[in-house]
Amino acid sequence: MPRIFDVTVPLSRDVPTFPGDPRFEMDFAHRIEDGKPYNVAYLKLGAHAGTHVDAPFHFLRDGRTVDQLPLEVLMGKARVVAVTSPDVIRRADVESADLGGATRVLFKTRSSGTLRRPEFREDFVALAPEAASWLVQAGVKLVGVDSLSVEAFGSTDFAAHHALLAAGVVIVEGLDLSEVPPGDYDMACLPLRIVGADASPARVVLRAA
Repeated sequence: MPRIFDVTVPLSRDVPTFPGDPRFEMDFAHRIEDGKPYNVAYLKLGAHAGTHVDAPFHFLRDGRTVDQLPLEVLMGKARVVAVTSPDVIRRADVESADLGGATRVLFKTRSSGTLRRPEFREDFVALAPEAASWLVQAGVKLVGVDSLSVEAFGSTDFAAHHALLAAGVVIVEGLDLSEVPPGDYDMACLPLRIVGADASPARVVLRAA
């Protein structure tokens, strides 16, 4: 039976968040231990908590919102590509990678697994804007990274986001690919269908092709 990888970072109070974003919180409106017949939790979180999908509306005034993203992009064949660069995924890295015509590409870097620890790290591996532009030209429709952002920490022009989102490319951030070997997979990436939102937490699963 093909192996299934859940590459979603578990949501809890310990999940790191980008500075300025609200942290994940969960409490209970009703508890069995308090004499209620059921448990009912309520959640407080930002749209970019943990593993999440960025829609074009995140940076584009008239871009698609997360509820408008096409399922045919969010589901299908995906290629996991390992990148050894310690700081940024450069154009040379994506040019030399064997994408095999893949339209969904997930980048595995040294950042994989770090989101299972509560401390936010500014030195995550980002995607260089010129690499983002190359992926657009190559026909890629979905780009996934194992950090909380494709953008280098401290960026002020957000060029990587703009290059991808302006071309309609869906961005998946906060993946945990630490146990996933490079190669081809069947991917299901399903954000919550939140009307009008710029992003949404998502459950992302890979099945060995």
